[in-house]
Amino acid sequence: MLTNENTWPTLLGKLAVEYRTLKAMVTIYCQHHHHTQILCDDCRHFLQYAHTRLDRCPYGEAKPTCKICPIHCYKADYKEKSRTIMRYAGPRMLVHHPILAIRHLVADRKPVPDKPAPGASNRHQRKAAASRNTSSQ
Repeated sequence: MLTNENTWPTLLGKLAVEYRTLKAMVTIYCQHHHHTQILCDDCRHFLQYAHTRLDRCPYGEAKPTCKICPIHCYKADYKEKSRTIMRYAGPRMLVHHPILAIRHLVADRKPVPDKPAPGASNRHQRKAAASRNTSSQ
């Protein structure tokens, strides 16, 4: 089920930048392949799935790019869709969103961090912050 992007959990720090990069790529892909100004349902559904995967990534903000990540969290069909989108939109990102593109290229060169600590995911951080706020009131 598709939900409004404004109701999705907030991504923090580097995860938010990675999501913006992915959203820009999906937008470029969708506009050129599905000929729409806004994202079609299929692309919006993919973006929602990717957002959830980012939110639950065990690496949290230390997350490597998906291409070099040892943890394969995307289902096979979504992984293939991601590859298709990135192959098409990646080179075009240098024209449409050069800063995001360069950041992504630099992130690809960084080594994969060690095994993530338990509770490092954005989701765990968000829930821990919410429980601290609730208990302090």
